[in-house]
Amino acid sequence: MQTTTLLIIGGGPGGYVAAIRAAQLGVQTTLVEAGNVGGTCLNIGCIPSKALIHAAEEFHKLSDYAGDSPLGISLQSPGVDIVRTVAWKDGIVTKLTGGVAALLKKHGVQVVKGWARIIDGKTVEVQPSGGPDNATEMGQPQRFSCEHLLLATGSEPVELPFMPFGGPVISSTQALSPASLPKQMAVVGAGYIGLELGITYAKLGVKVSIVEAQDRILPAYDAELVKPVQAALKKLGVALHLSHRVSGLTESGDGLRIVADQNPETVLPVEQVLVAVGRRPRTAGYGLETLLLEMSGSALRIDDQCRTSMRNVWAIGDLTGEPMLAHRAMAQGEIVAELIAGKHRRFSPAAIPAVCFTDPEIVVAGLAPDEAAKQGLDVVSAAFPFAANGRAMTLESTNGFVRVVARRDNHLIVGWQAVGRGVSELSAAFSQSLEMQARLEDVAGTIHAHPSLGEAIQEAALRALGHALHI
Repeated sequence: MQTTTLLIIGGGPGGYVAAIRAAQLGVQTTLVEAGNVGGTCLNIGCIPSKALIHAAEEFHKLSDYAGDSPLGISLQSPGVDIVRTVAWKDGIVTKLTGGVAALLKKHGVQVVKGWARIIDGKTVEVQPSGGPDNATEMGQPQRFSCEHLLLATGSEPVELPFMPFGGPVISSTQALSPASLPKQMAVVGAGYIGLELGITYAKLGVKVSIVEAQDRILPAYDAELVKPVQAALKKLGVALHLSHRVSGLTESGDGLRIVADQNPETVLPVEQVLVAVGRRPRTAGYGLETLLLEMSGSALRIDDQCRTSMRNVWAIGDLTGEPMLAHRAMAQGEIVAELIAGKHRRFSPAAIPAVCFTDPEIVVAGLAPDEAAKQGLDVVSAAFPFAANGRAMTLESTNGFVRVVARRDNHLIVGWQAVGRGVSELSAAFSQSLEMQARLEDVAGTIHAHPSLGEAIQEAALRALGHALHI
């Protein structure tokens, strides 16, 4: 039996940040992770998907230049070697996960590679990474006694029970490491994961169809933000089948059966089907049931200090439900580490920004106009279009806008939304203004660099005050 002050199960963004911060504060820390540190985000999620999105965009851009480019650039028809592309993506992942491992070592965190099984709230058994079936070859399990237990096990893709992963049916994990590109792909689910990967494959030359049970894409975002993305899908030739349900594969496996209400079933020809209908907290396989913790649906219930219903058992990240975002998990991990070290912290952010890396990108922070109205707030909102922004013109990307939402009585800003090329980089300014309780006058009176996309932030605030300068 080994002893440690803090034992963390899961080495994703939340777990490894908690480990590093706890070690910085002098807390003896052990981190248990079955795979590579970095979790879903670094290994099979955020980072690899953005790498493929970038590669697809560059290829698509070159393909446009093979035609009649208004920029005066021309070249022969380009090609893509997807094996080399995946190898480049994997190189980025290896560099980042290696960097995290080095940071953990530098700060003195004990990293144990293996499968964790909870015995009770103070005891965890770790089976070496070969898994339970390889105990003889991989060595005997280790047991750890801890004062604090932090659960950071993340989430996993949701399967369709009648069409499980395997063969032509793939999850986002397989979609990020293709050995070859299919000619035809159907994406089930028009949320941000399905659209990000669907657009990526379409830009790489795959004929993509998207099937969504609801009546529009990106149902979690308001309709005005979605319009430029829907226009881009049409331009890419992506077929949308909205208000359609999936019935399953054909017997031959080369067709996806879909049906809309009161309509006969149709079949989409496919080589692959990417199922992206959501993610769920990873609660099975490590003995969580032995703790009898309070649940909130399929997620662990926590308070504003990330405490579960059991003393000195903490939980962070996707395991605790929506929003399932890496930066949320990181912030929670830091807070737990500081609480264990004796500091006073609470998780009460003014806003958690969310980015959809589609083409164009979408970023939201705080309240949209309709959300503010539902909360009983009397608000004013104003948008500034990128069509009136010089930098957007030079980037050949004038679709989209920046929108601000503020209280009518005192001009306190309660939300930001944007859609357009590269707007993910505006998320820091959005969050900062919300955390600092900025008012419209604060943003309008701040000098913004010219030419930049960020000018649209200032112009939106000016417009909300009734005196926009460039529209």
